[in-house]
Amino acid sequence: MRIIEAIIGLASGIAVGTGFVAFITVLGIVPRLMQLSHSESKIIYYEIAIILGVFCGIYLSFGDYAVNIPVIGLMLWGLLHGIFVGMLAAALTEVLNVFPLLFKRIGIESYLFTLLMALSLGKIAGSLFQWVLFVR
Repeated sequence: MRIIEAIIGLASGIAVGTGFVAFITVLGIVPRLMQLSHSESKIIYYEIAIILGVFCGIYLSFGDYAVNIPVIGLMLWGLLHGIFVGMLAAALTEVLNVFPLLFKRIGIESYLFTLLMALSLGKIAGSLFQWVLFVR
């Protein structure tokens, strides 16, 4: 019975991982993120960060190891999560041209960068708030 559960778990993980990679690849989120941040020359670091992030996430999700982090560490952890989610959201909206089209239609096109930065910083602040107050 455990072998069947392991096979189902492995197949599910492969399906979810493949879907995530397809999502990022098809929409071109990572290349667009590199283009927006002018860091195309550092592609190897993006690849390493993605792979290490996936393996660390798997280990922390399924391992029996508990991480005891002080409040300052939680704030840094929340900051990094906020940066990731904010940059992913910004890259996704840039790829899909949601915000540029919306801002052009309502006549605030000149504030695009400021509003995207406000969204990203809001995501960071929200992540910090959630991690500092509810996770510790």
